[in-house]
Amino acid sequence: MLILGIETSCDETGVAIIDDSRKVHADMVLSQVKDHEIFGGVVPEIAARAHLDHLDKLILACLKKANIQGTNLDGVAAVCGPGLIGGVMVGMMTGKAMAASLNKPFLAVNHLEAHLLSPRLIEDIAFPYLVLLVSGGHSQILLVRGIGRYELWATTRDDAAGECFDKAAKLMGLPYPGGPNLEKFAARCKNPEKALVQFPFSIPMEHSGDMDFSFSGLKTAIRNQVDRMAVNNTLPEDDLACLAFSFQDIIARTLAQRSLMAMKKFRSLFSQPAPAFVVCGGVAANKTIRHSLQAACEKETFKFMAPPLEYCTDNGAMVAWAGIELLKEGRVSELNVRARPRWPLEEMTQ
Repeated sequence: MLILGIETSCDETGVAIIDDSRKVHADMVLSQVKDHEIFGGVVPEIAARAHLDHLDKLILACLKKANIQGTNLDGVAAVCGPGLIGGVMVGMMTGKAMAASLNKPFLAVNHLEAHLLSPRLIEDIAFPYLVLLVSGGHSQILLVRGIGRYELWATTRDDAAGECFDKAAKLMGLPYPGGPNLEKFAARCKNPEKALVQFPFSIPMEHSGDMDFSFSGLKTAIRNQVDRMAVNNTLPEDDLACLAFSFQDIIARTLAQRSLMAMKKFRSLFSQPAPAFVVCGGVAANKTIRHSLQAACEKETFKFMAPPLEYCTDNGAMVAWAGIELLKEGRVSELNVRARPRWPLEEMTQ
């Protein structure tokens, strides 16, 4: 089974060709960072136009690299939401056109579902398993019972972890993309113990009794700290590095604390000896967060899993793999399926 996957939900144009033995025949991602960095964030219209300009070339390049013809494909998968609607429509319509012209099945992929299933591209993870999905737009803990069977256990009440990273980086004067640059800057902190004392942050809603997240207060706290540190419109670099370190630390501790709560709930429902706990999404590339979650998994005897770094951010490989999972389940889409800027996973549960 050979599937071509298309990802255009935000600012990464991704195309990949994968088979059901988990072999990646081709995988290409065209980043738009240079197009958006002057604006300090993703501009939806620019992103959609960039997808339109480059997607066909990427598809042809993947087919050439895989040394196959379009007729060899068993299906075409494309993200149909959630995401920036202009970009989603570019990828979806391209996927539909390919499927129709080749007389192949079209597989409408939920962008979030592609993230949830992406670790199964690397390893055959048994259902059920837990997922922490952390990105620029989402902070969720979900139970994955099977393909199309998802339960939302926790979400954010305001901002996503990735959005908080990006806003904090911007407040500190760091370049776009904020999250990766903040991680690099935090590594320059010379005295981590001092940093945590100098900039003490507490886990938001730590004693709320539920697993939901809240990150808007942290953004305000960062703004207040930056305003206090500003002297003659300049910010001491050493202090900023300490602030970045402390900020990253509290995000990692918050995610680990909520994940531990989810693991305990999972244990009360299932008797698996070593269930999987998966972290995915762009924020999953952060090494400090990975270490914190890995320690939480060791404490609760869960198997920690995270996609390779190249599969944490948006990519065509995860879409192609989701397409394989959907096709195996017979979940083929009609060509009149619509693009959706919002597409909650709960609506997919069968």
